[in-house]
Amino acid sequence: MSLVQVLSVASEVFPLVKTGGLADVVGALPAALAAEGVRVRTLVPGYPAVLAGIAVSARHALGPVFGGPATLVTGTAAGLDLLVLDAPHLYARDGGPYAGPDGRDWPDNAFRFAALALVAADIATGGWADWRPDLVHAHDWQAGLLPAYLHYRGAGSPPSVMTVHNLAFAGKFQPELIRLLGLPDAAMQPDGVEFFGALSMLKAGLRFADRITTVSPGYAAEIVTAEFGMGFDGLLRARGAALCGILNGIDTAEWNPATDRYLEAPFSAGLWQARARNKAALQVLLGLAVDAEAPLFCVVSRLSWQKGLDLLLAALPELLAQGAQLAVLGAGENVLEAGFRAQALAHPGRIGCVIGYNEALAHQMQAGADALLVPSRFEPCGLTQLYALRYGAIPVVARVGGLGDTVIDANPMALGAGVATGVQFAAPSTVLLEGAIARAVVLYRDRPVWRRMQINAMASDVSWRGPARSYAGLYRAMLA
Repeated sequence: MSLVQVLSVASEVFPLVKTGGLADVVGALPAALAAEGVRVRTLVPGYPAVLAGIAVSARHALGPVFGGPATLVTGTAAGLDLLVLDAPHLYARDGGPYAGPDGRDWPDNAFRFAALALVAADIATGGWADWRPDLVHAHDWQAGLLPAYLHYRGAGSPPSVMTVHNLAFAGKFQPELIRLLGLPDAAMQPDGVEFFGALSMLKAGLRFADRITTVSPGYAAEIVTAEFGMGFDGLLRARGAALCGILNGIDTAEWNPATDRYLEAPFSAGLWQARARNKAALQVLLGLAVDAEAPLFCVVSRLSWQKGLDLLLAALPELLAQGAQLAVLGAGENVLEAGFRAQALAHPGRIGCVIGYNEALAHQMQAGADALLVPSRFEPCGLTQLYALRYGAIPVVARVGGLGDTVIDANPMALGAGVATGVQFAAPSTVLLEGAIARAVVLYRDRPVWRRMQINAMASDVSWRGPARSYAGLYRAMLA
């Protein structure tokens, strides 16, 4: 099996910088691909946290990039082989990867992420003498210009893959930037990077990448429709032969209930009694009544309309009427944050809420909750339900995208065959979510059935092994 050299390009990577599932995927996939004969080097921006977290092996001066000096730093962190674009004028600032401390997008984001794609194109076409990849893999809009840069450079460019982690983020900027970003005027047209009058970095990737992947087969099928296509459905239908869905996995060493350092009591399917201690500890931690019999639902999520959490707020009377408890961990839209805070104050001992993100608490909630709620309106893949399966927290999910691909609904046939791992409901709405919660509580009260579902969930293969084989197969097919 010949070694395939891949340059992966992304705006974040776990454990150095993370705002969502993109970082988890970019951080975990390289190790799984190594077992398939694929060597990945990952190019990321030189945010302060990234530069502080890597063991540097070399520096290579690049000269000016969009108005300031830049250096390519090579190094390692957490087993990852990294290339870091150190451009202080673009990345050396307080705040997040995409927005400042005030929550507003950085005004120069077009140049910050075009620089990442431009340097990746230089590496891919031989501009860095130390290494040249066989293939490039761009992730989401922040790397979307990479396939376009390679297209306009013409012969000698390696093939490219574009992975869409969330089609809702188009990376739109003023069309007047086209020349400043190093693209020809001809690119600013419907058959190029133009998207309803704007320049879209995501469209650049979708239009010019040799192959397009999404993070689940279900989402790949959905995004060619007007309902889920976010305006890109026509382009995606036209490029249907280049489009496929490859399901995400998770890092099963980092997310392992038998060895998890964050838990009150590590457990496994063979040491099940310890799980009850995690539920009690979570109830104490969040100010909930310590009640082993009360079904404890949890949410670990960005608080947004996409995630359907306004539907959950509306369904809370039904959840409470079922004698259940709710634990919420997340941050996002102000109205949702305020809504869950208010419900926690109105129902002490029944609803606990932590606004923000806490890695330790995320693990504790998956280990202590009886069920996880994911009522998303759309979901490219979702990782939280994969963590829940791993920890025996039964997912209650909308039947969309990757949620439908990863959770086996406890319908009569699945229960009869003994294969159910969760509860699905269709067409996200408050009424259907209420019904799913009620159905989950009925299942919870039947302890042998619930225990069987938990065993099935924990036995699910949520690792990167299968997805890595699929990616490696895709790479080799492209190179052939």
